[in-house]
Amino acid sequence: MLSFEITYRQVRPNPYVALRREDINLHFFGMDGYDPAQSYSTCLVIVADTGELFEAFAAGMRSVHGKLLISGIPRMTRPRLRNDRYTGFTVVDPGGNWIRINEATKEPEARTVLAKAMENAARQADARGDERQGLKILEGALKRATGDEPEFQAAQAFRDELVERIKGS
Repeated sequence: MLSFEITYRQVRPNPYVALRREDINLHFFGMDGYDPAQSYSTCLVIVADTGELFEAFAAGMRSVHGKLLISGIPRMTRPRLRNDRYTGFTVVDPGGNWIRINEATKEPEARTVLAKAMENAARQADARGDERQGLKILEGALKRATGDEPEFQAAQAFRDELVERIKGS
């Protein structure tokens, strides 16, 4: 679905698989009794351009599932507006592994109260999997916002996505 190729696979004595897509290499091992919904497994992938990779992954997911899955397992978050630009998204694979894709640039500090709230909401919802807390943070900030902030529409879209994710879980 995400155009990775298997470069190595082992079943015994322990399950193991290595995957590659361009210059991204991911290695996974299996565990007995593992519950993907309870996973805390994560990795960080740094790329030059998150937008291009997100679009490729989203197209692959849509071709298999007919839509972008934003709740459940597997799922993928949309790139977040962080510090006045879109950076980072997360893929949760069928095994519950959180694959965090970030842009390889130094991010400036959040400039507005709403931008800081979006960062905190994304941290709760995307990084910790607590969509309800992320929504609470974002709704509070949107109530106090003037509507003139550069990230106002992105914050509203993120709020709508969190509501949809909560309904889908």
